[in-house]
Amino acid sequence: MAIIKNPGMKDLRGSDRRTFLKLVGAAGAAFALERSKVLNYLLDEGGSALADPASCAKICRSVHVIGGNGSFAWFQLLWPHLDVATTTDPAQMAKFAYHSYANPGTLFDPGGADKPFYYAPEAPWMVGGAPTRPVTAFMAGKNETHTQTPNTPAIVSNNASMLATVASIQRSNPVLLPVIGVTPLNFGTAPGAPAIATVPSALGMIELFNSSASQLTLAAQKDKQLYETYYKAVLGLREAAGRPTWSRYLDTTKTAANLLGRNLSAQLTPDATDLANYGITGLAASAMSAAGKDKLTNFAKSLIVASRAFKLGLTNSVIVGLSPGATSETTFTDPHVVFSPGNAALLKDTVKLLGMMLDAFYNDLSMSPDPACASATLDQTTVLTVHGDTPHTPLQGDAWPDATPGDSNWLYVMGAGHLRSGWFGGVRADGTVDGFDPTTGQAVPGQPSQQTSTAAGAAVAYAVSKGDKNLVSSYYSGPPYTALVV
Repeated sequence: MAIIKNPGMKDLRGSDRRTFLKLVGAAGAAFALERSKVLNYLLDEGGSALADPASCAKICRSVHVIGGNGSFAWFQLLWPHLDVATTTDPAQMAKFAYHSYANPGTLFDPGGADKPFYYAPEAPWMVGGAPTRPVTAFMAGKNETHTQTPNTPAIVSNNASMLATVASIQRSNPVLLPVIGVTPLNFGTAPGAPAIATVPSALGMIELFNSSASQLTLAAQKDKQLYETYYKAVLGLREAAGRPTWSRYLDTTKTAANLLGRNLSAQLTPDATDLANYGITGLAASAMSAAGKDKLTNFAKSLIVASRAFKLGLTNSVIVGLSPGATSETTFTDPHVVFSPGNAALLKDTVKLLGMMLDAFYNDLSMSPDPACASATLDQTTVLTVHGDTPHTPLQGDAWPDATPGDSNWLYVMGAGHLRSGWFGGVRADGTVDGFDPTTGQAVPGQPSQQTSTAAGAAVAYAVSKGDKNLVSSYYSGPPYTALVV
């Protein structure tokens, strides 16, 4: 490894140090340089104080799915309420909004502090009748029919949304773009939250990096002293990569930014293997409408690009809104008629594809070390949440009404091992609703689901912070959520 002495690296402190690590990480990705080589280079040039903190981030990455305009209801078919899925009453089975009584899923009850949970046959992350990535469901928020940008199921406090809180916590891991959102979505606010970069589609995510890369380098020129340090580090990385094709007359002010953008675009674009693994190749033969196919394709591609962006260390959080456009009865957006006899194939195809896409996403993540934590793979350090405006009532499949018992709503979380799994609260077969006590975990009959929104959001923040309650307390001031977390 060629060494370019760079004393300025040893003197970096505070925001300059964080910005420098972000710039060098982005440049390392441009040169297709392994993170270990970047860390070795930082160690040689700036000492262990600079390199060591970059070796394992103290946060998880996250993906947040927002099912607006009723599209959240589809996920209830992957992870149904217990009373709905386990009923043996033929009258209830004929009435309830569940699709797979003839082919039962799995009731998983590990005991202890974890709660029972039901996984439909199409649910992701199931092996041998047990979940490899247990899911948690919190009663949270209220029914918000119809909106593309629901709010109440995803908050941490009255002045901090769950999405913005998570992004604020994740700022300790410097990346090119801290949080990316595929609209429609409601990001909200939280102390210290970064700005969100929004795009209309998965393709927009790819294009976003092209423009942001050049803007990042241009912005670095404003700080002359930091830019000089960054410039020398880029030259050192070029030599460390061992690639003689790079020009020794590299003009970093513009050429390197354009090169970074081109490389990232190629590395982020889904290929034929991705489309097959995520079920997109087979969509042509499905019973779904063209509009529904487009929306599921965009969802799958958003997950693929998110996976690739995480592998490159480019972002910490990706938010995917599922419901662009107006409400439609026969597409993926709002499934009022999917329990009608003529739509059995549509229902089956959609639920199967949703599970398949989530499986494929975490399979992709499992194949790559976390670029911010070499001792773990990305599937172990990525939290996933799903919330929406209305989950539709679980107690009536016919016309699948928007209204829910007790005006209830809920939040699904795959907490990467940091949360207790199972249903906390839930809708009963008789139409009553249970809430929960976040401190004891006990059910609270009749409690409005909105009463536990902030505790559920705090639990998500806890998972993203890898169990740092002190950090979460900067955003949350409600009752202890001891029973919700590991």
